[in-house]
Amino acid sequence: MNVFDFDNTIYRGESFVDIFIMVLKRDPSLLKNVPYMVNGVVQYKAGTLRMENVFEKYSKIFEDYVSTIDDLDGLVTEFWDKHIRKIKPFYDDVRTEDDLVISASPEIVIAEICRRIGIKNYIGSQFDRETGKLGRVCFREKKIEVFFERYPDGRIENLYTDSMHDKPLMDISDNVYFVKGNKITKIK
Repeated sequence: MNVFDFDNTIYRGESFVDIFIMVLKRDPSLLKNVPYMVNGVVQYKAGTLRMENVFEKYSKIFEDYVSTIDDLDGLVTEFWDKHIRKIKPFYDDVRTEDDLVISASPEIVIAEICRRIGIKNYIGSQFDRETGKLGRVCFREKKIEVFFERYPDGRIENLYTDSMHDKPLMDISDNVYFVKGNKITKIK
């Protein structure tokens, strides 16, 4: 089985950031949250805030806003209508029938693009569509847990990722490919 991280691996950029920018253009009132969120990114990058704490500290902003969106599916569809062009061309060269995308991005976001590009298997972070409350966050070690929940006897032949955050997945993969832009380097 080939397993792919999504953002900055198959997708050029961070899909969640791109969606936020799209929504921000429609609703400038969200600007009030930007300094707070940037502070969180700076703390995370400096190593003073762990990812688990990022979700705890900042999820309320997400929850409050998502609960106000009337047509979440329509928003996601519109987003991919405009951003499908950011799928990297290398994916067509390595595609197999049983590919799996496993991502920290919300499952509702990756479900639509996976459907469009022919990927049947995907796992992402989950949240309640009505309340916006985060459920499972699919990140680092959690990716291993959800992988084996879905595929108890699963074997990752090839892993494609852009981040050392996927080290737990790397450890259980036969081959690991590091994706930087359009350059793919085998590192294991």
